[in-house]
Amino acid sequence: MVITMRTTPATPELVRPDGTPVRVLVVDDEPDLVEVLGAVLRYEGWEVRSAADGTAAVTAAREFRPDAVLLDIMLPDMDGLEVLRRLRAESPHVCVLFLTARDAVEDRIAGITAGGDDYVTKPFSLEEVLARLRGLLRRAGMARTSHGSRLIVGDLTMDEDAREVTRGGELVELTPTEFELLRFLMSNPRRVLSKAQILDQVWSYDFGGQAHVVELYISYLRKKIDTGRPPLIHTVRGVGYVLRP
Repeated sequence: MVITMRTTPATPELVRPDGTPVRVLVVDDEPDLVEVLGAVLRYEGWEVRSAADGTAAVTAAREFRPDAVLLDIMLPDMDGLEVLRRLRAESPHVCVLFLTARDAVEDRIAGITAGGDDYVTKPFSLEEVLARLRGLLRRAGMARTSHGSRLIVGDLTMDEDAREVTRGGELVELTPTEFELLRFLMSNPRRVLSKAQILDQVWSYDFGGQAHVVELYISYLRKKIDTGRPPLIHTVRGVGYVLRP
């Protein structure tokens, strides 16, 4: 199977309306495919469970309560259409994206008619699968990138309107420049940002190569955000910085 994959994570990260990660159930009897899909979805910051047959999928969905399901049509014990019927009986609004080797028009129509939200044929692009999943989640109103004027990464929350930042519920006092730097990092979770990108975005003018100002302000943020806690701000040597829980 040929699957293409991008090299940079999506930004901004999708989360559920309550701020917790999106949950995706992957149902397929090909272990290698499940492993690849799981890795890519987790790279997006989402929680992932998997099942290799229909019975396991129904059980997993009942326990996991996924927001979306990647569902293969051809499964060992029952077909994906029957799995979909059972899933929808308990979770009417779950988003379902069919994955299948069947590419005939009648098969697509059967999947959509049965209640599937979208349909991707194998071999597929992982980028396409992710794009379609994001679209389904947004249309269903089950995920969003922020809470109004708030940005959330792990236990770090920024209220842009009130210009307040909290970590684990504790208020963090920031200078205006520190606030703008953190906002840029939080708007691009899990994305490695170069010093040049940070200079251009936060300071909006050329420092003549004086990238040390970024290092200085990153150190200020670390003292206020990460001291005594699991670090959120990470250095990628030779590249830049990334904010990730």
